[in-house]
Amino acid sequence: MRDSSTTHAPTWPATLKRATNAVLYSSTWLALAAVALTWASFLFWRVHIPPRLAGLIFAATLFLYNLDSVLPYKYSQKLVLSERKLWMRQHRRELFGLALVSLAGAGALFFYDGWLHLIGFLAHLALISVLYSLPLVRVRGKWRALRDLPLLKVFLIAYVWAAVTVWVPALYLGIPLSTPELQLLFARRFFLILALAFVFDIRDYTKDRLTGTYTFPGVFGVRATKWIALAALLISCVLLPHNITLRQGMLLLLPAALAAAVIWYADETRPDYYFALLTDGVMIVYFLAVYWAM
Repeated sequence: MRDSSTTHAPTWPATLKRATNAVLYSSTWLALAAVALTWASFLFWRVHIPPRLAGLIFAATLFLYNLDSVLPYKYSQKLVLSERKLWMRQHRRELFGLALVSLAGAGALFFYDGWLHLIGFLAHLALISVLYSLPLVRVRGKWRALRDLPLLKVFLIAYVWAAVTVWVPALYLGIPLSTPELQLLFARRFFLILALAFVFDIRDYTKDRLTGTYTFPGVFGVRATKWIALAALLISCVLLPHNITLRQGMLLLLPAALAAAVIWYADETRPDYYFALLTDGVMIVYFLAVYWAM
């Protein structure tokens, strides 16, 4: 007879789920999406992304998002915890360690590649990113960060992501930020990220209401927010380059179709994978579409 006390090895589905959770909830998937969007910008000029710059973008994204996930004040909030939040609480020490390693890696790559002449420009993006979640002002007994300013969250996210994934490649290649085609690319990326950012506001609808954060879903309602997000997405589609072929245009519109579906069916009751895997995955699909088109 088999001893009932024998510890059974984990099944493949359980192992796969643990690995998927680790990739998604540690922001590794999101960091890959940041690299993918940056690479897509390089492909606009038919240049592949330099490996060290890809590493810098990856490490910096990992640091910022894992720093956000381990901030102490978030663990004192009495909220209903999703699977993602529970996983983060259970792995808080590992996430903090990952943030420190990512910071060291980003710093080493930053100084190695000689970006010191751009430190003023990059500093304002870093400052926005850190202050986005770091509470510095106490209002009515509660600590507030930039993300808590009414309706500002999505615009901060769209600006920083568009600046990092469009302006940084341009600066690397020595292209002036005032170039009209670059401004068009920046605007297109801004509105794409803005549209996706609204999805995460919908995800956090109840949490933001409980913490007193005024977001578009809380002020205008979830349905109205979806229409606003679709309008932002439409603007990004209208801003496609004028000198592309029909085939290229169709390929570049594929991610928009996926994004539209994700926005329309977004709901805070959706599983965490809907947001962490599918919504962030739109950015990966965007890169693939640009790669095939260009």
